[in-house]
Formats: sequence, structure tokens, C-alpha cells
Amino acid sequence: MNLKIRQEQVDDYDLTEMIVKNAFANAEHSDQKEHLLVSRIRKSKGFIPKLSLVATNEDNNEILGHILLSKVKISKGDNEWIESLSLAPVSVLPEYQNKGIGGLLITEALKEAKELGYHSVVVLGHPEYYPKFGFKKASLWGIKAPFEVPDETFMAKELSENALNNASGVVEYPSVFFE
Repeated sequence: MNLKIRQEQVDDYDLTEMIVKNAFANAEHSDQKEHLLVSRIRKSKGFIPKLSLVATNEDNNEILGHILLSKVKISKGDNEWIESLSLAPVSVLPEYQNKGIGGLLITEALKEAKELGYHSVVVLGHPEYYPKFGFKKASLWGIKAPFEVPDETFMAKELSENALNNASGVVEYPSVFFE
């Protein structure tokens, strides 16, 4: 199967949300509402259309997976902030999981984010999976989630050298993450 990564289009939204819903239907650490989060992010100021990507089967153009990076801020203290991105969520249809599609989506999204001039990304995810893409515990930079999570599951990645050196504080997610 030949895969192609492309920007998600408005016409893809319903199908993409169904893929996200199916991808998390049996996930252990999920509220099964990730598809609703994707919909809310798309309507928010933090949405970056160029960082909403889909993986398609080139042979039939079927969408197999989706990733979304959106804007967040990291406190530097004294009402100063560093703009960053949140990787949430990455989704692959259950029958295509564990075939490298999620990894390809992550790699392409991070590459595109860097090309667009973003300097860092945070993620709440599996501590065995995301380090493969260069993510490290956010606490190494003094960065914290705005909610209680195990330290090893909240991670960050610099897209440019020393991008997080002056960041040490709480990540501010847009309100759509908490609705």
C-alpha cells in the first residue's frame, strides 16, 4: 500500500471525525470524545489548517489516519508566554494501526510545523511511543500540564535548538480542550 500525507480539506471533516472516533473507541485511556475535540479545535483561534493532516491510501484515496497540531502557550512567568503547539490527537483506523501510519503522520506534521516557523510541540501520550520522535519529559524544561498527569506522559519536543530553554511554567491550552 502506498501512502500519501496531505492537508485535510473541509470536505474531509465528517470522515476524519469518524476515523478519530473509531481509532479511540477501545482505547484504554480515552473518554471516547476525541472526535469532538477535533471539531472544536477546528473552530478555534488555535486551529492551523496546514497542520491538520490526513494519511491516504494512494491507490484509492481512502483516508486511513489523521493528525492535528494546534496552538498553545507556555508560561515563562511574569505574564510572558512562548507560543508552542499541541499534538492532539493522532488517529489511525483500527484495522490499519501498528503499520507505521501514525508515525508517518507525526513525522510529517513535525516537519511541516518546523517549516511554518513553529519552535516546539507538547504532547500527552504514551511514554514508550513519542520519544521515538524526539519527545522528552516536559518537566526537563520545567514545563507542566495544567492538569494532573504522570510526569512521563507529558512530553515536549524542540523543533529549533534551545526553543524551550526559557520556558518553565504551565501550558495554557485553549478552552476548547476543556469543554
